Amino acid sequence: MRVKELIYILILFVSVSGFCQSTKQEQLEKQRKVLLEQIKQMQQLLEDTKFKQRSVLDEVETLSSKINTRENLIKITNQQVNLLTREVNANLKKMEAYREEVKVLKEDYAKMVVKSYKSKSHKSRIMFLLSSADFAQAYKRLQYMKQYNEHRKSQADQIQTRSEELQKLNKSLVDRKKEKQALIEENRNTQERLKEEKKQQQVLMSSIKKKESTYKEQIKKKQQEASAIDKAIEKLIREAIAKANKKAGKKVTKKGSATTFSLTPEDKKLADGFTANKGKLPWPVGTGRLTKKFGRQPHPTLPNIQINSSGVEIETKQGEKARAIFEGEVMAIQKLKGAGRLVQIRHGNFITVYYNLENITVTEGQKVSTKQTIGQVRVNPTNGRAIMKFLIYQNTTKQNPQSWIFKM
Repeated sequence: MRVKELIYILILFVSVSGFCQSTKQEQLEKQRKVLLEQIKQMQQLLEDTKFKQRSVLDEVETLSSKINTRENLIKITNQQVNLLTREVNANLKKMEAYREEVKVLKEDYAKMVVKSYKSKSHKSRIMFLLSSADFAQAYKRLQYMKQYNEHRKSQADQIQTRSEELQKLNKSLVDRKKEKQALIEENRNTQERLKEEKKQQQVLMSSIKKKESTYKEQIKKKQQEASAIDKAIEKLIREAIAKANKKAGKKVTKKGSATTFSLTPEDKKLADGFTANKGKLPWPVGTGRLTKKFGRQPHPTLPNIQINSSGVEIETKQGEKARAIFEGEVMAIQKLKGAGRLVQIRHGNFITVYYNLENITVTEGQKVSTKQTIGQVRVNPTNGRAIMKFLIYQNTTKQNPQSWIFKM
């Protein structure tokens, strides 16, 4: 294989590799910006004097979330720095390949110039044509001279193009090195702030441990309130199933005892569509972060206490809209104590529940589409946090929303 071909293969390989790294870098940059925005929101929340009644538990929970987010930010930034390092190295290889290519092109071009000069010294172009045996030979010689001149021009153009690309690559390399240095500096500052926040966390945790029994009672009370809300939701679901089944002509033995929807062909199609999108359904808010997972888990502040969650909790920014995760029909809108406004949407034999809402924009019986706004996430007047609880049921059986929502 000739030197030129080897150089071209190397340039192609480095270019493809650089494109893949660039795409990954864009994805990481988007994640980094989201994390920075979340940290900013949590910092504002911690500093906001309007919510002085905020409990220490709330403060620790917010601070812990901020610490976790900052740790994720450090991880993402490290990945960006590593990618930039690889990109810089790839650019160096590409520059070396370009330099080698320009060198080979210049050598070829110099040989052509010398050959052209020698041919001119022995015989003029006119004599070269006139000495042809016949017209056909003269035509062939003319075409050869034309192609030779075009090749020389092409070689000169290639040298010019590669030289310009080399200059651009040099500038890109300088920019990338600056970008890498800026990320390293940002990471250093982030790690310093993380240390300070962990110190604050330790101080707050010490104060909590002094009154652990009091806080345990608070957590127990919140868990009881959550269980009461769950029971109220499940009652609404059973009533809705009974109502839907009665409408479909199915006999209901006892009010509130129905546990399974009687599906029409249209309902089954909707349920099948919902099932087919498992793991791909959109988040019920445009921007947000998971603050509580589904099922039994340690309390985020007092890990020796177990809590149970029938759904997930998502913290978002103030004024954020809640949206339907799939097409369906609004089954119920209720006001529950401790849950703000609640919206239930039916998707065949699946039900999605969104609560702690206000400014509801849909009505019972209304058909909704995927990502349609259904209301606004309510801000807790005590602690200033906008947290929506989100649940998924199949008939009366709770589902883990993290299994259904994309990258939750």
